[in-house]
Amino acid sequence: MRSEISQLFAEERKERILELLEENSKILVPELSELFEVSQVTIRGYLRDLEGEGKLRRTHGGAIPVGKSGDEPTSRLKAVEHITEKQRIASAAASLVDDGDVVALDTGTTTLELAKALSLKKRLTIVTNDLGIASFMEDNSDAAIMLIGGILRRGFRCTTGPMAIAAFKDINADVVFVAANGFSLEHGFSTPSVDHAEMKRALMGMASRCVMVMDSSKIGKVSFISFAALRDIDRLITDSGISRSVTEAIEAQSDNLELQIV
Repeated sequence: MRSEISQLFAEERKERILELLEENSKILVPELSELFEVSQVTIRGYLRDLEGEGKLRRTHGGAIPVGKSGDEPTSRLKAVEHITEKQRIASAAASLVDDGDVVALDTGTTTLELAKALSLKKRLTIVTNDLGIASFMEDNSDAAIMLIGGILRRGFRCTTGPMAIAAFKDINADVVFVAANGFSLEHGFSTPSVDHAEMKRALMGMASRCVMVMDSSKIGKVSFISFAALRDIDRLITDSGISRSVTEAIEAQSDNLELQIV
């Protein structure tokens, strides 16, 4: 009886969490813990369950509303999501880069964390369409920086468009790091923006070695435009939140892909 009552309380709290999320753009774990008079561990469990049901998206310290396949959170919102996982992924990715390499970086918060991890490398050449990455590397490294010009996408701190794509096609890099908003076994890697999809394809054509950096929260999600399949990348770096079944399916589908879990 006690377990049934506890479960009832849990479901009521989850419903209230969703109601609060409709009223606010973000909810925080400490505030929910105080409201319901339960531990923060319990609240994180509720948020994890609700994210698994596709009803919200967890962030660092809380949650935000879940978007549709054509929606994309701005860079400011994405910067607080799964930051610990992104930093582990970035550290692993940085170990693939040697001093003096030409490195192409896709726009995104995971690749920004990668730029931070690369800042101690020497004599790098960084090619990117991400304003935040270019600015950080200018202030914190000795890297030569090639910022690709184009149309500024407001809220996302990056450039897109035909001019940017044309510039990518003339550059040869040692390694390219690409990010994605979603991945599924059926649809591959995807993004909500047609312009971003075209940029990512152009970016991937710059180097013989292509590395996908993507935290596990993106797995199982499908965004508007698919831009790459497993066969198009050489390595996928993700975190330990990836399920065993997905890991086995990825390994079964791609003989040449190196799957690195951090």
